Amino acid sequence: MRFLFTLAAVVLLPCMVLAQKPRERDLKLPIGGTPGPLDAITDVSGVEVGHTTLISGEGKLAVGQGPVRTGVTIVHPRGKANSDPVFAAWFTLNGNGEMTGTTWVQESGLLEGPIAITNTHSVGVVRDAIIQWEVSRKNALQPWWLPVVAETYDGNLNDINGFHVKPEHVFAALDAAASGLPKEGVVGGGTGMVCHGFKGGIGTASRTLPADQGGYTVGVLVQCNYGARRDLRIAGVPVGEEIPDLLGCIANSDPLPPGTTRPRCDAARSAGDADADEQGSIIVVVATDAPLLPHQLKRIATRVPLGIGRQGGFGGNSSGDIFVAFSTANARAWFNDGPVTEVKMLPNDRITPLFQATAQATEAAITNALLAAETTTGANDLRIYAMPVDRLVAIMKKYDRLP
Repeated sequence: MRFLFTLAAVVLLPCMVLAQKPRERDLKLPIGGTPGPLDAITDVSGVEVGHTTLISGEGKLAVGQGPVRTGVTIVHPRGKANSDPVFAAWFTLNGNGEMTGTTWVQESGLLEGPIAITNTHSVGVVRDAIIQWEVSRKNALQPWWLPVVAETYDGNLNDINGFHVKPEHVFAALDAAASGLPKEGVVGGGTGMVCHGFKGGIGTASRTLPADQGGYTVGVLVQCNYGARRDLRIAGVPVGEEIPDLLGCIANSDPLPPGTTRPRCDAARSAGDADADEQGSIIVVVATDAPLLPHQLKRIATRVPLGIGRQGGFGGNSSGDIFVAFSTANARAWFNDGPVTEVKMLPNDRITPLFQATAQATEAAITNALLAAETTTGANDLRIYAMPVDRLVAIMKKYDRLP
Protein backbone atom coordinates (compact mmCIF):
# COMPACT_ATOMS: atom_id res chain seq x y z
CA MET A 1 0.00 0.00 0.00
CA ARG A 2 2.99 2.34 0.27
CA PHE A 3 2.97 2.78 -3.51
CA LEU A 4 -0.65 3.88 -3.38
CA PHE A 5 0.00 6.58 -0.81
CA THR A 6 2.90 7.91 -2.88
CA LEU A 7 0.75 8.01 -5.99
CA ALA A 8 -2.03 9.87 -4.21
CA ALA A 9 0.41 12.50 -2.95
CA VAL A 10 1.73 13.11 -6.45
CA VAL A 11 -1.64 13.50 -8.14
CA LEU A 12 -3.00 15.68 -5.35
CA LEU A 13 -0.10 18.14 -5.47
CA PRO A 14 -1.61 20.59 -8.00
CA CYS A 15 -4.53 21.28 -5.66
CA MET A 16 -2.63 21.13 -2.38
CA VAL A 17 -0.20 23.96 -3.18
CA LEU A 18 -3.00 26.52 -3.59
CA ALA A 19 -3.62 29.01 -0.80
CA GLN A 20 -6.83 28.55 1.16
CA LYS A 21 -9.59 30.74 -0.25
CA PRO A 22 -12.32 32.23 1.96
CA ARG A 23 -15.39 30.11 2.64
CA GLU A 24 -19.01 31.17 3.12
CA ARG A 25 -18.54 31.37 6.89
CA ASP A 26 -15.41 33.53 6.53
CA LEU A 27 -17.30 35.97 4.31
CA LYS A 28 -20.29 35.94 6.67
CA LEU A 29 -22.68 35.28 3.80
CA PRO A 30 -26.25 35.43 5.16
CA ILE A 31 -27.29 31.91 4.16
CA GLY A 32 -28.72 31.22 7.60
CA GLY A 33 -28.17 28.75 10.39
CA THR A 34 -25.18 28.15 12.65
CA PRO A 35 -22.18 26.38 11.08
CA GLY A 36 -20.40 23.72 13.08
CA PRO A 37 -16.74 24.13 14.14
CA LEU A 38 -15.42 23.13 10.69
CA ASP A 39 -18.49 24.08 8.63
CA ALA A 40 -18.11 20.64 7.03
CA ILE A 41 -19.66 17.19 6.86
CA THR A 42 -16.89 16.05 9.20
CA ASP A 43 -18.52 18.04 12.01
CA VAL A 44 -20.64 14.91 12.36
CA SER A 45 -18.42 12.81 14.62
CA GLY A 46 -16.82 9.82 12.92
CA VAL A 47 -17.28 10.96 9.31
CA GLU A 48 -14.09 10.88 7.21
CA VAL A 49 -13.50 12.20 3.69
CA GLY A 50 -10.76 11.26 1.24
CA HIS A 51 -9.86 12.32 -2.31
CA THR A 52 -7.65 11.22 -5.13
CA THR A 53 -7.20 13.93 -7.77
CA LEU A 54 -5.92 13.22 -11.27
CA ILE A 55 -4.59 16.21 -13.23
CA SER A 56 -2.27 15.78 -16.22
CA GLY A 57 -1.79 16.91 -19.80
CA GLU A 58 -3.06 19.90 -21.75
CA GLY A 59 -4.22 20.86 -25.22
CA LYS A 60 -6.07 18.78 -27.77
CA LEU A 61 -8.03 15.79 -26.51
CA ALA A 62 -6.47 12.41 -27.32
CA VAL A 63 -8.69 9.64 -25.99
CA GLY A 64 -6.71 7.43 -23.65
CA GLN A 65 -3.99 10.03 -23.16
CA GLY A 66 -5.70 13.14 -21.87
CA PRO A 67 -5.90 15.86 -20.81
CA VAL A 68 -7.00 14.35 -17.51
CA ARG A 69 -9.09 16.32 -15.01
CA THR A 70 -10.89 13.81 -12.82
CA GLY A 71 -10.72 11.75 -9.62
CA VAL A 72 -12.67 10.09 -6.85
CA THR A 73 -14.05 11.26 -3.49
CA ILE A 74 -14.86 8.95 -0.57
CA VAL A 75 -17.10 9.49 2.47
CA HIS A 76 -16.81 6.97 5.33
CA PRO A 77 -19.92 7.39 7.56
CA ARG A 78 -18.22 6.07 10.73
CA GLY A 79 -14.62 6.28 9.58
CA LYS A 80 -12.62 3.72 7.62
CA ALA A 81 -11.84 1.67 10.73
CA ASN A 82 -15.51 1.16 11.65
CA SER A 83 -17.61 -1.04 9.35
CA ASP A 84 -20.81 -0.70 11.41
CA PRO A 85 -23.59 0.20 8.91
CA VAL A 86 -25.70 3.32 9.37
CA PHE A 87 -29.41 3.96 8.87
CA ALA A 88 -29.81 5.67 5.49
CA ALA A 89 -32.16 6.67 2.68
CA TRP A 90 -31.86 8.16 -0.78
CA PHE A 91 -33.87 10.42 -3.08
CA THR A 92 -33.60 11.62 -6.66
CA LEU A 93 -34.90 14.94 -7.97
CA ASN A 94 -34.05 14.11 -11.60
CA GLY A 95 -32.70 10.72 -12.55
CA ASN A 96 -30.39 11.33 -15.53
CA GLY A 97 -27.51 9.95 -13.47
CA GLU A 98 -26.38 7.05 -11.34
CA MET A 99 -26.00 6.07 -7.70
CA THR A 100 -25.38 2.34 -7.33
CA GLY A 101 -26.46 0.30 -4.31
CA THR A 102 -29.56 2.34 -3.60
CA THR A 103 -31.99 -0.54 -4.14
CA TRP A 104 -30.59 -2.29 -1.07
CA VAL A 105 -30.39 0.97 0.89
CA GLN A 106 -34.10 1.46 0.26
CA GLU A 107 -34.97 -2.17 1.05
CA SER A 108 -32.87 -2.55 4.20
CA GLY A 109 -32.78 1.04 5.45
CA LEU A 110 -29.05 0.62 6.01
CA LEU A 111 -25.89 1.81 4.26
CA GLU A 112 -22.94 -0.59 4.35
CA GLY A 113 -19.48 0.81 3.76
CA PRO A 114 -18.39 4.10 2.18
CA ILE A 115 -20.02 6.40 -0.35
CA ALA A 116 -17.95 7.24 -3.43
CA ILE A 117 -18.36 10.00 -6.04
CA THR A 118 -16.53 10.07 -9.38
CA ASN A 119 -17.12 10.76 -13.08
CA THR A 120 -19.87 9.08 -15.08
CA HIS A 121 -17.72 6.53 -16.87
CA SER A 122 -15.73 5.48 -13.79
CA VAL A 123 -18.63 4.27 -11.64
CA GLY A 124 -17.91 0.62 -12.43
CA VAL A 125 -14.21 0.62 -11.59
CA VAL A 126 -14.84 2.55 -8.36
CA ARG A 127 -17.58 0.13 -7.31
CA ASP A 128 -15.40 -2.90 -7.98
CA ALA A 129 -12.42 -1.37 -6.18
CA ILE A 130 -14.52 -0.72 -3.06
CA ILE A 131 -15.50 -4.39 -3.02
CA GLN A 132 -11.83 -5.39 -3.29
CA TRP A 133 -10.96 -3.02 -0.45
CA GLU A 134 -13.73 -4.32 1.80
CA VAL A 135 -12.85 -7.96 1.09
CA SER A 136 -9.16 -7.29 1.85
CA ARG A 137 -10.16 -5.89 5.24
CA LYS A 138 -12.45 -8.87 5.91
CA ASN A 139 -15.41 -6.57 6.57
CA ALA A 140 -17.85 -9.42 5.94
CA LEU A 141 -21.40 -8.30 6.69
CA GLN A 142 -22.88 -10.38 3.86
CA PRO A 143 -21.22 -12.74 1.34
CA TRP A 144 -21.55 -9.87 -1.19
CA TRP A 145 -21.10 -6.09 -1.30
CA LEU A 146 -23.38 -3.52 -2.95
CA PRO A 147 -21.35 -0.27 -2.78
CA VAL A 148 -22.94 3.16 -3.14
CA VAL A 149 -21.14 5.00 -5.96
CA ALA A 150 -22.46 8.18 -7.58
CA GLU A 151 -21.30 10.28 -10.53
CA THR A 152 -21.46 13.53 -12.44
CA TYR A 153 -20.19 14.10 -15.99
CA ASP A 154 -16.78 15.76 -16.49
CA GLY A 155 -16.38 15.07 -20.22
CA ASN A 156 -15.98 18.72 -21.19
CA LEU A 157 -12.73 19.25 -19.26
CA ASN A 158 -11.63 15.62 -18.91
CA ASP A 159 -10.79 12.70 -21.20
CA ILE A 160 -13.73 10.80 -19.77
CA ASN A 161 -13.53 8.01 -22.35
CA GLY A 162 -9.88 7.41 -21.46
CA PHE A 163 -10.94 5.68 -18.22
CA HIS A 164 -8.13 7.19 -16.15
CA VAL A 165 -9.55 6.36 -12.71
CA LYS A 166 -7.96 3.05 -11.69
CA PRO A 167 -8.45 0.78 -8.66
CA GLU A 168 -5.28 2.12 -7.01
CA HIS A 169 -6.74 5.63 -7.07
CA VAL A 170 -9.84 4.39 -5.25
CA PHE A 171 -7.74 2.48 -2.69
CA ALA A 172 -5.71 5.63 -2.05
CA ALA A 173 -8.79 7.76 -1.39
CA LEU A 174 -10.32 5.07 0.85
CA ASP A 175 -7.14 4.76 2.91
CA ALA A 176 -6.31 8.47 3.07
CA ALA A 177 -9.76 9.56 4.25
CA ALA A 178 -9.61 11.57 7.46
CA SER A 179 -11.55 13.83 9.77
CA GLY A 180 -10.87 17.57 9.74
CA LEU A 181 -11.79 20.05 7.03
CA PRO A 182 -11.86 18.24 3.64
CA LYS A 183 -10.30 19.76 0.54
CA GLU A 184 -12.84 21.56 -1.63
CA GLY A 185 -13.15 22.80 -5.19
CA VAL A 186 -10.93 21.24 -7.87
CA VAL A 187 -10.34 18.01 -6.01
CA GLY A 188 -11.35 14.34 -6.12
CA GLY A 189 -14.49 13.55 -8.08
CA GLY A 190 -15.10 17.28 -8.51
CA THR A 191 -11.89 17.99 -10.44
CA GLY A 192 -13.55 18.36 -13.86
CA MET A 193 -16.93 19.78 -12.84
CA VAL A 194 -18.70 23.01 -13.83
CA CYS A 195 -21.36 24.67 -11.64
CA HIS A 196 -23.59 27.52 -12.83
CA GLY A 197 -21.06 28.30 -15.54
CA PHE A 198 -18.22 28.70 -13.04
CA LYS A 199 -15.68 26.09 -12.03
CA GLY A 200 -17.45 23.76 -9.63
CA GLY A 201 -16.48 20.62 -7.76
CA ILE A 202 -16.51 19.48 -4.15
CA GLY A 203 -17.99 21.61 -1.40
CA THR A 204 -19.00 20.93 2.19
CA ALA A 205 -20.79 22.70 5.04
CA SER A 206 -22.69 22.01 8.25
CA ARG A 207 -25.36 23.45 10.46
CA THR A 208 -25.72 22.83 14.20
CA LEU A 209 -29.00 23.12 16.09
CA PRO A 210 -29.25 24.91 19.43
CA ALA A 211 -29.41 22.86 22.61
CA ASP A 212 -33.17 23.29 23.01
CA GLN A 213 -33.60 21.65 19.59
CA GLY A 214 -31.32 18.75 20.49
CA GLY A 215 -27.93 20.23 19.61
CA TYR A 216 -27.70 17.92 16.58
CA THR A 217 -25.46 18.52 13.57
CA VAL A 218 -26.29 18.19 9.89
CA GLY A 219 -23.29 17.98 7.55
CA VAL A 220 -23.41 18.10 3.75
CA LEU A 221 -20.92 17.29 1.00
CA VAL A 222 -21.74 18.10 -2.64
CA GLN A 223 -20.23 17.40 -6.04
CA CYS A 224 -21.78 20.25 -8.04
CA ASN A 225 -21.86 20.13 -11.82
CA TYR A 226 -25.22 21.72 -12.66
CA GLY A 227 -27.01 24.97 -13.37
CA ALA A 228 -27.11 27.95 -15.74
CA ARG A 229 -25.20 31.14 -14.94
CA ARG A 230 -28.26 33.36 -15.19
CA ASP A 231 -30.00 31.39 -12.41
CA LEU A 232 -27.23 31.46 -9.79
CA ARG A 233 -28.38 32.89 -6.45
CA ILE A 234 -26.36 33.15 -3.26
CA ALA A 235 -28.29 34.13 -0.12
CA GLY A 236 -31.05 35.30 -2.44
CA VAL A 237 -28.81 37.64 -4.46
CA PRO A 238 -28.82 37.22 -8.29
CA VAL A 239 -25.07 36.71 -8.54
CA GLY A 240 -25.30 35.04 -11.95
CA GLU A 241 -27.08 38.03 -13.47
CA GLU A 242 -24.47 40.36 -12.00
CA ILE A 243 -21.54 38.36 -13.49
CA PRO A 244 -22.59 37.63 -17.09
CA ASP A 245 -18.97 37.45 -18.27
CA LEU A 246 -16.21 34.94 -17.36
CA LEU A 247 -18.00 32.22 -19.29
CA GLY A 248 -16.39 29.10 -20.69
CA CYS A 249 -14.05 29.77 -23.62
CA ILE A 250 -11.27 28.24 -25.73
CA ALA A 251 -7.82 29.24 -24.46
CA ASN A 252 -5.85 29.06 -27.71
CA SER A 253 -5.49 30.96 -30.97
CA ASP A 254 -6.15 28.03 -33.32
CA PRO A 255 -9.01 28.28 -35.84
CA LEU A 256 -12.20 27.11 -34.18
CA PRO A 257 -13.48 23.82 -35.64
CA PRO A 258 -16.93 23.79 -37.32
CA GLY A 259 -19.79 23.56 -34.86
CA THR A 260 -17.87 25.07 -31.94
CA THR A 261 -20.19 27.33 -29.95
CA ARG A 262 -17.67 28.68 -27.48
CA PRO A 263 -15.53 31.67 -28.49
CA ARG A 264 -11.83 32.06 -27.80
CA CYS A 265 -11.01 33.56 -24.43
CA ASP A 266 -9.67 36.76 -25.98
CA ALA A 267 -12.89 37.36 -27.96
CA ALA A 268 -15.67 39.72 -26.97
CA ARG A 269 -18.46 37.94 -25.08
CA SER A 270 -22.12 38.43 -25.90
CA ALA A 271 -24.88 38.51 -23.32
CA GLY A 272 -26.45 35.51 -25.03
CA ASP A 273 -23.58 33.29 -23.88
CA ALA A 274 -25.11 33.34 -20.40
CA ASP A 275 -28.44 31.99 -21.65
CA ALA A 276 -27.38 28.37 -22.15
CA ASP A 277 -29.85 25.73 -21.02
CA GLU A 278 -29.52 24.35 -17.51
CA GLN A 279 -27.65 21.05 -17.62
CA GLY A 280 -25.37 18.90 -15.53
CA SER A 281 -25.81 17.13 -12.23
CA ILE A 282 -25.31 17.34 -8.49
CA ILE A 283 -24.66 14.62 -5.94
CA VAL A 284 -25.34 15.44 -2.29
CA VAL A 285 -24.37 13.41 0.79
CA VAL A 286 -26.08 14.38 4.06
CA ALA A 287 -24.81 13.17 7.43
CA THR A 288 -26.37 13.76 10.84
CA ASP A 289 -25.89 12.57 14.39
CA ALA A 290 -29.61 12.94 15.12
CA PRO A 291 -31.30 9.58 15.91
CA LEU A 292 -33.33 9.22 12.73
CA LEU A 293 -34.82 6.05 11.25
CA PRO A 294 -34.69 5.35 7.50
CA HIS A 295 -38.12 6.81 6.75
CA GLN A 296 -37.09 10.01 8.52
CA LEU A 297 -33.80 10.12 6.61
CA LYS A 298 -35.85 9.90 3.42
CA ARG A 299 -37.58 13.05 4.57
CA ILE A 300 -34.18 14.69 5.14
CA ALA A 301 -33.01 13.70 1.64
CA THR A 302 -36.14 15.21 0.08
CA ARG A 303 -35.25 18.60 1.62
CA VAL A 304 -31.92 18.76 -0.24
CA PRO A 305 -33.61 20.14 -3.41
CA LEU A 306 -34.81 23.12 -1.38
CA GLY A 307 -31.19 24.15 -0.86
CA ILE A 308 -30.39 23.54 -4.52
CA GLY A 309 -33.45 25.56 -5.53
CA ARG A 310 -32.36 28.45 -3.32
CA GLN A 311 -29.09 28.39 -5.28
CA GLY A 312 -30.84 28.44 -8.66
CA GLY A 313 -31.07 24.76 -9.61
CA PHE A 314 -34.19 23.35 -11.28
CA GLY A 315 -33.36 19.69 -11.95
CA GLY A 316 -33.23 19.96 -15.74
CA ASN A 317 -33.92 17.06 -18.08
CA SER A 318 -30.23 16.18 -18.53
CA SER A 319 -29.44 16.50 -14.84
CA GLY A 320 -28.68 13.71 -12.39
CA ASP A 321 -29.71 15.13 -9.01
CA ILE A 322 -29.30 12.26 -6.54
CA PHE A 323 -29.00 12.46 -2.77
CA VAL A 324 -28.24 10.11 0.11
CA ALA A 325 -28.70 10.81 3.83
CA PHE A 326 -27.45 8.80 6.80
CA SER A 327 -27.42 8.96 10.60
CA THR A 328 -24.47 7.95 12.77
CA ALA A 329 -26.78 7.34 15.75
CA ASN A 330 -28.07 3.88 16.65
CA ALA A 331 -24.77 2.05 16.51
CA ARG A 332 -24.91 -1.71 15.90
CA ALA A 333 -28.48 -1.64 14.62
CA TRP A 334 -27.33 -4.07 11.89
CA PHE A 335 -25.97 -6.72 14.22
CA ASN A 336 -27.83 -9.60 15.81
CA ASP A 337 -26.87 -8.87 19.42
CA GLY A 338 -30.08 -10.34 20.79
CA PRO A 339 -33.62 -11.34 19.84
CA VAL A 340 -34.64 -7.65 19.56
CA THR A 341 -32.62 -4.63 18.47
CA GLU A 342 -33.45 -1.45 20.34
CA VAL A 343 -33.09 1.85 18.50
CA LYS A 344 -33.85 5.49 19.27
CA MET A 345 -35.94 7.80 17.11
CA LEU A 346 -36.40 11.54 17.17
CA PRO A 347 -40.14 12.35 17.39
CA ASN A 348 -41.47 13.66 14.09
CA ASP A 349 -42.67 16.88 15.66
CA ARG A 350 -39.02 17.71 16.47
CA ILE A 351 -37.62 17.09 13.00
CA THR A 352 -38.45 20.40 11.28
CA PRO A 353 -35.23 22.19 12.42
CA LEU A 354 -33.25 19.39 10.76
CA PHE A 355 -35.12 20.04 7.50
CA GLN A 356 -34.12 23.68 7.66
CA ALA A 357 -30.52 22.81 8.53
CA THR A 358 -30.36 20.44 5.55
CA ALA A 359 -31.46 23.13 3.10
CA GLN A 360 -29.10 25.70 4.62
CA ALA A 361 -26.10 23.36 4.68
CA THR A 362 -26.77 22.32 1.08
CA GLU A 363 -26.80 25.92 -0.10
CA ALA A 364 -23.67 26.66 1.91
CA ALA A 365 -21.84 23.59 0.56
CA ILE A 366 -22.54 24.58 -3.06
CA THR A 367 -21.33 28.09 -2.27
CA ASN A 368 -18.15 26.69 -0.71
CA ALA A 369 -17.51 24.60 -3.83
CA LEU A 370 -17.77 27.72 -5.98
CA LEU A 371 -15.58 29.75 -3.62
CA ALA A 372 -12.86 27.09 -3.40
CA ALA A 373 -12.59 26.20 -7.08
CA GLU A 374 -9.77 27.57 -9.22
CA THR A 375 -9.90 28.52 -12.89
CA THR A 376 -9.21 25.34 -14.85
CA THR A 377 -8.18 24.69 -18.47
CA GLY A 378 -8.77 21.16 -19.69
CA ALA A 379 -9.45 19.11 -22.80
CA ASN A 380 -9.26 20.99 -26.11
CA ASP A 381 -8.13 24.06 -24.15
CA LEU A 382 -11.57 24.64 -22.69
CA ARG A 383 -11.22 27.13 -19.85
CA ILE A 384 -13.77 27.41 -17.04
CA TYR A 385 -13.30 30.40 -14.76
CA ALA A 386 -13.54 30.45 -10.99
CA MET A 387 -16.18 32.65 -9.43
CA PRO A 388 -14.38 35.91 -8.50
CA VAL A 389 -14.55 36.33 -4.73
CA ASP A 390 -13.97 40.09 -4.82
CA ARG A 391 -16.85 40.63 -7.22
CA LEU A 392 -19.11 38.35 -5.16
CA VAL A 393 -18.44 40.44 -2.05
CA ALA A 394 -19.13 43.67 -3.95
CA ILE A 395 -22.41 42.26 -5.29
CA MET A 396 -23.52 41.17 -1.82
CA LYS A 397 -22.82 44.68 -0.53
CA LYS A 398 -24.69 46.20 -3.46
CA TYR A 399 -27.80 44.26 -2.40
CA ASP A 400 -27.26 45.15 1.28
CA ARG A 401 -26.55 41.53 2.20
CA LEU A 402 -23.12 42.36 3.64
CA PRO A 403 -22.07 45.44 5.59
